[in-house]
Amino acid sequence: MIPMGPLVVLGDEATCAGFALAGVDARAPAPADLPGVFAQALESAAMVVLTRRCAAALAPGELRRAVACERPIVIVMPDLFEPDADPGIAARMRAALGIGT
Repeated sequence: MIPMGPLVVLGDEATCAGFALAGVDARAPAPADLPGVFAQALESAAMVVLTRRCAAALAPGELRRAVACERPIVIVMPDLFEPDADPGIAARMRAALGIGT
């Protein structure tokens, strides 16, 4: 078994800069480089986190196949510039954590 790094974040430069400050392997690939960088991240990380824009830029089915695999865990997070794209996320998180009503 190949040892895997803990986390790779793929996104815009501002998002990646924040994660990099926390010591995370964060990459802001050019759109043309994204498929290769994503494939490399899938091979090297235990978890891959992508912004919605990066996820949308992948070929149809590529993200779906990656999410369907057991390893690595693949997560899509909101973009820095559209944080309210999922207005129900806060309520679902509170409910999952048992906070509030």
